[in-house]
Amino acid sequence: MKIFLSCLAVLAGLAGPAFGQQRTVYLTFDDGPLTGTANILSVLETESVPATLFMVGMHVEASPAHEALLAKAKAMPLVTVGNHSYSHAHDQYRHFYADTDAVVADLERANTVLGLTKKPFHTRLPGRDVFRLPDFSSDDFSIGKAEDNREEPDFEFAAAEGFYLYGWDHEWVHDSRGKPVQSVEHLLSEIDNLFSHGRLVKPGKLILLMHDEMFQDSYDGTSNLTALIGGLKAKGYAFGTIESYD
Repeated sequence: MKIFLSCLAVLAGLAGPAFGQQRTVYLTFDDGPLTGTANILSVLETESVPATLFMVGMHVEASPAHEALLAKAKAMPLVTVGNHSYSHAHDQYRHFYADTDAVVADLERANTVLGLTKKPFHTRLPGRDVFRLPDFSSDDFSIGKAEDNREEPDFEFAAAEGFYLYGWDHEWVHDSRGKPVQSVEHLLSEIDNLFSHGRLVKPGKLILLMHDEMFQDSYDGTSNLTALIGGLKAKGYAFGTIESYD
């Protein structure tokens, strides 16, 4: 009986996502400050986990309340404020990436608004799943090889100016109104599967993309994010700062 129970314990350990090497999730939120950002910051503070908020310069400038959200995020020790451009390309990505100098100028303008003065600038480009880090480079082939080749100078010049570019491994998808698509339980299952099958940019590390608008009160934002973080903790996942991903 003792041998049988010991075998069960081993099998349970093998099935758990925390078995073997440490598995780290990087929580990242795009497009803020928006409705939902305050809930994100509240949950992060309560749960004491690190996260990166990739913010948009013109969203900060939209109101004093948004400026206050930026200030609060920057004051939180476990929160990194990253650059998500000034204009978010006005959602016209091909036009935006057709001018390399304008792309870099837009990122630099966002730095000014966000108060980011020290290199490297942790950055996510609008609409592009691109990595440019000192030890790693990856392009967004979902846009097509020809388009990627045209935009590659933008990525390289931005990186040369001190912008570390981060894409993502998985996304908590939302609909056109901002409502989350997957349930928390389904998302946790997807994360488990990605780790189990090694479908990650870097082994043992998963960057999760989310958007601030998903966490507004009308979508139970506080409870959903709390449930996600609690579920990841229960499964033994670690949480990483974006600086530790480099």
